[in-house]
Amino acid sequence: MFSILNLKDPVFKLTFVRSVFLILITSLISACSTPPTRGTGYRSPSSAAPANYSSPIASFNAVSWQSLPGWQEDDLSQAWPAWLKSCEALRKRSSEINWRSVCSQASSVSARDSQAIRRYFESNFQAYEIRNSAGSETGLITGYYEPVMNGSQTRTNVFNVPLYAYPNAWRQSRPNPGPSRAELISSGILKGSEIAWVQDPVAAASMQIQGSGKIRLQDGRIMRLGYAGTNEQPFKSSAQWLLDKKEITRSEATMQGISLWAKRNPDRVNEMLNANPRFVFFKELPGNVSADMGPIGALNVPLTSERSIAIDLQAMPLGAPVFLATTRPLSDQVLQKLVMAQDTGKAIVGGVRADYYWGSGDSAGELAGRMKQNGKMWVLLPR
Repeated sequence: MFSILNLKDPVFKLTFVRSVFLILITSLISACSTPPTRGTGYRSPSSAAPANYSSPIASFNAVSWQSLPGWQEDDLSQAWPAWLKSCEALRKRSSEINWRSVCSQASSVSARDSQAIRRYFESNFQAYEIRNSAGSETGLITGYYEPVMNGSQTRTNVFNVPLYAYPNAWRQSRPNPGPSRAELISSGILKGSEIAWVQDPVAAASMQIQGSGKIRLQDGRIMRLGYAGTNEQPFKSSAQWLLDKKEITRSEATMQGISLWAKRNPDRVNEMLNANPRFVFFKELPGNVSADMGPIGALNVPLTSERSIAIDLQAMPLGAPVFLATTRPLSDQVLQKLVMAQDTGKAIVGGVRADYYWGSGDSAGELAGRMKQNGKMWVLLPR
């Protein structure tokens, strides 16, 4: 799964290796979906519903449900399917947290009854305000999405930009780090590893940052691609490269702004893309996966539009319900809702830090690419 100056590495499990091209900034400057590459630092408390405790990078303080702005107004029936998906994975995981009990009780709750769902959470969970290690309750909220673009499984005059599978030559002995993007493209080592062809090199780079995407083939079929690995090079933002060279202004540092720059400067697109040495490889997902299903996040369940987030595993447990209070991109319009911590990414670092999954396609990309808001978070843990 992007964000404008926060880049999240693809995670697939989308992830969205699952954020700040936020899509190509939330993406090129923030890569949102990227597989977890560090161990989980969060540890659950030893007793039920303590008043407070800490993770390695955050402090948690128990608060009343009335402290959550917008909690009573949120239609929790829209978040319920995402919570049930979290439960599918949490039931299978060994954990100090008693997820199995609360997930078992969820089976008796009506999915259409928002008030019943609210009572379920209030009865079985304690809300904790999250603060960063420095003591601030406010942090950065970016966005990411799943690209959808037209393409082909064979090269054509129109679709001539390749997306690559993981190189066969690396499956037995993987270099760490491997060659940079520029070196990979020029060396020919990727020849024969093409998995699909698309039209726009900037859109292809955006899909790499997001870590997954859908290719709409000419016969109408949908080909879903997931994260398969990287060349283990560090991520560097193409958007930041353009800013440093004064090619764009900060207000233009969005996926849309970068795409416009590329159209004005077609001969310099590869120069811009090569500023990021990191390269992402894909794998085709099973054909029986619904085209409407979200990409697979780090929790190994499909993400839900506007109800899934990527978080720092050092801050809180993967799969946990989180109440998020922020604003919509480039506005003061409140965005207050229950979401599920179902993804992670290398650029998602901090106690109060989230990458908000907007969904699939251009509309979601527009929102994700512009999202760089302040926000607050409360994690909900079983009593």
